[in-house]
Amino acid sequence: MVLGRGGMVTVLPLLLRRLAGTRAAEGAQSSGVVVRIPWALRLRLQGGAQRRRRVEGRVVATRPGKLLLRSRRPELSQPSWQTVGRWERPQLVSAGWKHRKAYGDYFELEPLQEVAPALQAPSADGAQGPSFAEMGLQPVLLAALEDLSVSRPTAVQRLAIPALRRGRNALCAAETGSGKTLAYLLPLLDRLLTCPEEPVEVPGPPSPRGLVVLPSRELALQVGAVTAALCRPAGLQVRGLTGGGAAGGLRRQLRCPPPGPAVLLGTPGALREALRRRFLTLGRLLWMVLDEADVLMDETFTEPLEQILAHAPLTTGAPGPAGPGESRIQMVVVGATFPAGLTETLEKFSDVRRFDTLTTRSLHRLPSHVKQKFIRVKGQDKLPELLQLLKERSACSGAVLIFCRSASTVNWLGYILDDHKIKHLRLQGQMSADARAGIFASFQKGDVSVLVCTDLASRGLDTSSVQLVVNYDFPDTLPDYLHRAGRVGRVGSKAPGVVVSFVTHRWDVDLVRKIETAARKRTGLPGMDCSVN
Repeated sequence: MVLGRGGMVTVLPLLLRRLAGTRAAEGAQSSGVVVRIPWALRLRLQGGAQRRRRVEGRVVATRPGKLLLRSRRPELSQPSWQTVGRWERPQLVSAGWKHRKAYGDYFELEPLQEVAPALQAPSADGAQGPSFAEMGLQPVLLAALEDLSVSRPTAVQRLAIPALRRGRNALCAAETGSGKTLAYLLPLLDRLLTCPEEPVEVPGPPSPRGLVVLPSRELALQVGAVTAALCRPAGLQVRGLTGGGAAGGLRRQLRCPPPGPAVLLGTPGALREALRRRFLTLGRLLWMVLDEADVLMDETFTEPLEQILAHAPLTTGAPGPAGPGESRIQMVVVGATFPAGLTETLEKFSDVRRFDTLTTRSLHRLPSHVKQKFIRVKGQDKLPELLQLLKERSACSGAVLIFCRSASTVNWLGYILDDHKIKHLRLQGQMSADARAGIFASFQKGDVSVLVCTDLASRGLDTSSVQLVVNYDFPDTLPDYLHRAGRVGRVGSKAPGVVVSFVTHRWDVDLVRKIETAARKRTGLPGMDCSVN
C-alpha cells in the first residue's frame, strides 16, 4: 500500500470511518492515489465492530428486577432472581482487581430485605413465636425487660432461652447485632432466681454465682450495664472487674455488701490477677459464659483463660443440673463467628460432646439488609475518598465508624481530621486504661458522631446509632469483616446503614473475591465452622 505525502492526512481518517470500503474517493481526488485495504485487515476490523455492538447491546439492555449485585460494568451485575450454582464459577467484578488498570472500579451488594434477619418471623404465616412470658421467665425479669423497652424476642433468643433454661452446656452462635447478650443473660439469671443462695458460714473473698468472661473493658462495661438493669428489680448485685490499674483497684471493684456479688463480669487478665491474689474465689459458681469466644480462644488470652478455668469446679463427676454425668457448672460459649478448629480448643476446657449447638440460619452470612460497597483504590487516594464521604453526610445521618489496621494509623488519621476541622474520637489498644475509659460511652451518647478505631471496637459493642462503617484499611480476615459490617443494621437501629470498604493491596483482593463469590451464591463465608460436633 503506497500513499503520497499529501494523501496521508486525508486517507487515514477515511480508512477508519469506512470499515468495509475498498476505495477512498475523497483521498483519491485530493492526492490521486488509490488505497486498497487487505482482506485480512477488513475481517479483523469487522470482527471488532461486531464485538463492540454486542457489548453495547448488553449495556443498553437493562436486566429486569431488583439487583443483588450492582457493578460499575452493568454486564457483570447480578439480579436478585438469578441463582448461581454451588459448583458454578461466577464471573466476578473483582477478578481483575490485581491489575493496576482496575483502580477506580467498584461494586455494591444491594440490601435484599428491610429488617434484620434476627427480627424476621420464624414461620411463613408471620407468627412471631413465643413471647418472653410464654418462655417461663421470672416476673421480675419480665418487668426489667419492659424498663429496657424490649417487647419481643429475636431469633437467637427464641432459640437459646428455652435450651439454656434446661441447664445444658451450649455453644450459642448467631450473627452480630442479633441480641445474644439477652439470649444468655435471661435464662442464666432465671436460674439464679430459682436456686436459693446458701448462707455463707465463714466470711471470705467474694464468690459470685455467675461469671461472664469478656475480651475487652469496653464490652465488659456495656454488658455489665445490661446485667445490672436486669438484676436491679430482683435485688441481685452485679460487679465488673477490669484491669489497667493497681492491685488495690481490683479489690475496690469487688467490694460489695453481703452476701457479695451474684454476677461478676470481667476481662481475662483482671480475673486471673484477682484469683492469683486471692481477692476472688469461684467455688460457688453455677454458670459461666465465654462471650466473644473466637477472641478469647486467641493465643493472647489462652494462658489467663486456662488459669481461670482451673479455679472453677468443672469436674465432670460432680452432679449438675442435667444429671450426674453433667458438669457442675453450666458453661455457655457465645460468639458471632467461629473459625475452624474451635473444637480442638474447647476440648482443653470441657467435654464438647455434651454441648448443645444453637445456631441461627444467618450465621456466617453477609448481612442481607445492609448495603455494602467495595472500591478498588490506590493507597494515596483513600484519604480524599474518606474526606469526601464525611463531607457529603448530613448532620442527622447517624454516627460513623472508621476502622484502621493499626494504632499508628488511627493516630495519623486523627491528626488529618483535626486539620480538616472534623470532630472525632479515637479508640485503640495502645491507649492507657484512663484514656480509654469513657471514650466509647461518649460516642454512644452522641457527644461526637465520628469514631476512628481499630478492631477493638468491632466485637460485641452496641452501635445502634451507627449508620456508616468505613473500612479505611481492609480487614485481615473474613471474620473481622463480618464483625465490622455488623456494627450497622443491628437490632434497635433506626436505619440499616452502609458499609464502604477501600480495597488497596493485592492481598485484600483475595478476600474480596471470596466475599463476592459468597454473595453471588448466597452462601456463608468460607473457612468458618458452625458446629462443635
